[in-house]
Amino acid sequence: MSCEITIINAKIFAPGAPDGFTENGFVSLNGGRITAVGEMKNFFPLPDKKLIDAAGGLVMPGLVNAHNHAAMTLFRGMADDLPLMTWLQEYIFPAEARFVSPEMVYWCSKLAAAEMIMSGTTTVADAYFYEEEAAKAFVESGIRAVAAQGVIDFPAPGVPDPAENIKVAADFIERWKGKDLICPAVFAHSPYTCSAKTLKSAKALCRSANVPFFIHLAETRIEQDLLADRWQGSPTAYLHSLDLLDPDTICVHSVWLDKNDIDLLASCGSAIVTCPQSNMKLASGVAPVTDLLAAGVPVALGTDGCASNNDLDLFGEMDSCAKLHKVRNLDPSIVGAREVLHMATSQGGNLPGFGGTGSVAVGMPADIIIIDLHQPHLCPFYSIDSLVYAAGGGDVSSVFINGQVVMHDRQILTFDVVETMEMVAKLARRVCGV
Repeated sequence: MSCEITIINAKIFAPGAPDGFTENGFVSLNGGRITAVGEMKNFFPLPDKKLIDAAGGLVMPGLVNAHNHAAMTLFRGMADDLPLMTWLQEYIFPAEARFVSPEMVYWCSKLAAAEMIMSGTTTVADAYFYEEEAAKAFVESGIRAVAAQGVIDFPAPGVPDPAENIKVAADFIERWKGKDLICPAVFAHSPYTCSAKTLKSAKALCRSANVPFFIHLAETRIEQDLLADRWQGSPTAYLHSLDLLDPDTICVHSVWLDKNDIDLLASCGSAIVTCPQSNMKLASGVAPVTDLLAAGVPVALGTDGCASNNDLDLFGEMDSCAKLHKVRNLDPSIVGAREVLHMATSQGGNLPGFGGTGSVAVGMPADIIIIDLHQPHLCPFYSIDSLVYAAGGGDVSSVFINGQVVMHDRQILTFDVVETMEMVAKLARRVCGV
């Protein structure tokens, strides 16, 4: 159980205020929730309560990474500057077949958790194989996670017989349903790697277990063309024809959408997770975020895995997202900083299974971070817009998840990061044949 903590002498994130924050405030945490938010002039310290002095830093909601393949930290920088299909079929899939193991998923997911915590992420949606090991790593690190077991129609790590893919996912959900900080889920890789039967069975499992369903959707032109030839329609229309789109379905990437696709997503209530840096690096294209937002489709932000990004810093992702859509539309006023902050905090936190995090308010989950504003690149700090255009993950000084101090003064307190890095370096030597 988390103890009562009060953060004092802080700027408090308040995106509705003109500058996006209020001055000289305090925030109290207890029992995993925010119990008080106010001005320092109204703060009266009580004995035996833990005080943390923000020293003028900004208290803001923890960031929500709505799509990641955490264990792929092992493949960071292994196969850069390649098209998606070449990258997947000639490098990533063979590497996964050779090197993905329970040990690899555990340690590499723990390394990803360290990177995310140290850059201000308090919730992650992960999607991979041997997801049991990823969930263990997330629990030990203290990060909140939606952990999705991967489903695919060919032999995969931990699922050598594709006929068992739904059973493996069902067993995973059964073991992790109701656990603190972990929401189990299913990740169907894509419409081109899963049959219609598999997709429908995976979604049926999610509906019966009341857990989220994730899928890569319309990521590349090749996928668009493939499904148009095979099913005479777009990937989005294909998923709709299988009755897969509803408010508990979260579609990832969704670059190649037309107006009919966007209308379908809006009418069904499905959400989108955009991963701009991954899409840029793989030259997959630019998701129509402005059109999605205009249609009322919920849009959250993700990094994707380290093999295609190559880092998990959501501050960098926010900056890329805002600027990419400005230049794509030749309009500097669209996808503004506050909108991107919303995508990376409360919008992500309100997705199914994500815990309802994302604001600094009484009664909300105590998932918050402190930004050290005493940095040259954050001086002067006129508004929270600078969080998008100037801040970086290295400016995060402390992290609180479910009311627990997970990082303080840049030191992770929940596990041994050096040990984790050493174990991943050992695994990397195997990849290199050393």
